[in-house]
Amino acid sequence: MSKSPRPATGPGAALAALAAAQFTVMLATSIVNVALPQISSGVGLSDNGTTWVINAYGLAFGALLLAGGRVADLLGRRAVLLAGVALFGAASVAAGLAGSSAVLIAARAAQGIGAAAIAPAALALVMDLFPPGPGRGRALGVWGAVSGAGGAAGVLLGGVLTQAWGWPWIFHAVGIGAFVVLAAAAAFVPRQTSGTDTGEFDLPGTAAVTLALTALVWGLTTARGSGWTDRVVLESLGLAAALMLAFVLVELRHRHPLLPLRLFRAGSVTTGNVLMTLLGSVWTALFFFLPLYQQQVLGSSPLMTGLGQLPLAASNMLGSTLAPRVARRIGATATVSAALLSEAAGLLWLSRVSAHGSYAVDVLGPSILVGLGLSIAFVQLTALSVEGVAKEDTGLAGGLVNTSRQVGGAIGLAVLATLAGSVTSHASAHRTHPEALTAGYRAAFGVSAAVLAAAALLNILLARRRPRASTSLPATTPAPAVSARTR
Repeated sequence: MSKSPRPATGPGAALAALAAAQFTVMLATSIVNVALPQISSGVGLSDNGTTWVINAYGLAFGALLLAGGRVADLLGRRAVLLAGVALFGAASVAAGLAGSSAVLIAARAAQGIGAAAIAPAALALVMDLFPPGPGRGRALGVWGAVSGAGGAAGVLLGGVLTQAWGWPWIFHAVGIGAFVVLAAAAAFVPRQTSGTDTGEFDLPGTAAVTLALTALVWGLTTARGSGWTDRVVLESLGLAAALMLAFVLVELRHRHPLLPLRLFRAGSVTTGNVLMTLLGSVWTALFFFLPLYQQQVLGSSPLMTGLGQLPLAASNMLGSTLAPRVARRIGATATVSAALLSEAAGLLWLSRVSAHGSYAVDVLGPSILVGLGLSIAFVQLTALSVEGVAKEDTGLAGGLVNTSRQVGGAIGLAVLATLAGSVTSHASAHRTHPEALTAGYRAAFGVSAAVLAAAALLNILLARRRPRASTSLPATTPAPAVSARTR
């Protein structure tokens, strides 16, 4: 197994490049949200087709994350990162130049493929650069700041660019940013002469889990528009279950499985991923519903909607910076539960939004509370999900935690969008349209708060089952198993 030499500029410059890559991936998730009406008219998309501007990216991203993490472990994380950023940048430019809906949706899917290579490889490289201890805690704080801020910044930049130069520039800007990141990563991220794992690639397992995740995300996203009893939805979810069972059977027999059982026995991987799934289910929905409330109910322009995300982004970055310090002071378990409850309180506050309200009264305060809780929880759960993982598996662990967040987001958005639509439909019979929409958004925010409160309680229960050495995160205490296993 080869070791990666440190770059002459030190790990700080490499961390900046890797964080920028993660920021770009998160940015692409939300930057299209406020521009959907303009994109729809620009390339001639129907109402149902418009959702695939979002879904095509999320589908490819979520389905291929595990494969991306494993390929990074086998072929070298730096090489996979650079290839992913190059594909991501090219696809972004192609999306901006798209003259038809088919080209645009295909380009968004290619963006998702690139993102599935970037996210796990970049996180694994951060783990390589910073050994367990306070340095890793600070690095993960930066990681959490850019991850959360990327979602909020996407809404801001989407509004600014759409209003100033038109929707194609939301993709051109992402493409330009990606190529800047590519140059920075090539210059500052340490070289690897080979992959960190010499095992063979698990093609049957990869195919089974990729198709299973594709069917799952497809079914969930289709349910948002067609309902849970639609034949396509039921068939997709049934196929996902069958393929996941096939994946488990393949993994039990394969000599070098894609998702080895040892990963779940390491540190707090299982706990981190379960809680990240719950956090993701609320995270994605938040950045979907909040801009809709601002535009459709409060009447904000795309630009003002984007500017309205700045306090959330600022509190997110502050929380990510504070996360390691809070964990050192009160412990990892208390930090995670407090962060989840803080975000739950913010969402409960949002569940009281008014159809006749204002940004200052209804959105500003809860946004700050949500941003603080979201960022601290994300940093600590990311640390939990990679704690104690052998070095040759860190790419896979990074892919797994990102998959948990993406799949959780797909499930949460499908369920909450269906709930909000149902409440709005029922309320429209005796309320004005803004009031009916608000009723749906209030229901979605209220259920989101309940999910996070349950996650906070679950964290406490799961902490009692963890070994004593695993109750502190890498931000505070060295993990027990970071060296490569004996071959």
